[in-house]
Amino acid sequence: MRMQEKSGRDADAEDLPKLRDAALQLGISFPTIKQWIYKKKIRSIQTAGGHHRIPQSEVDKLLFRTRGRTEKEREQVFRRISGRNQLVGRVESVRISGLMVEVKISIGGQQITSIITATSAREMHLKAGQTAAALIKATEVMILRV
Repeated sequence: MRMQEKSGRDADAEDLPKLRDAALQLGISFPTIKQWIYKKKIRSIQTAGGHHRIPQSEVDKLLFRTRGRTEKEREQVFRRISGRNQLVGRVESVRISGLMVEVKISIGGQQITSIITATSAREMHLKAGQTAAALIKATEVMILRV
């Protein structure tokens, strides 16, 4: 794997966040993510310089598990609202157009797109790279910042 330092990262590196960034997305500490790598709980890729990078797909797989330490705590997080079909992922893009906003969320390698009001997006301070949940009810998909 090669990384370029020109005007940013190589296309391959875009999907390989640094450990601190991955830990922040997962809501865990830097030492915890290092331990997960050593214990093979999370897959990492080493750069030519020996640094670890976590594929974004690995982070996406684990997002829903990090909202509580135990299964009971995770259930409590989801029970704050009535919907049960919540999919936690990473915000890929937020595109504002007048009164509406198109939000794309990456969830385990899949992408969900939702149209919400611009006011709602502003209230949640939605930005690319943040963790959010898609709440699926019947034919509607709502976005919930987590």
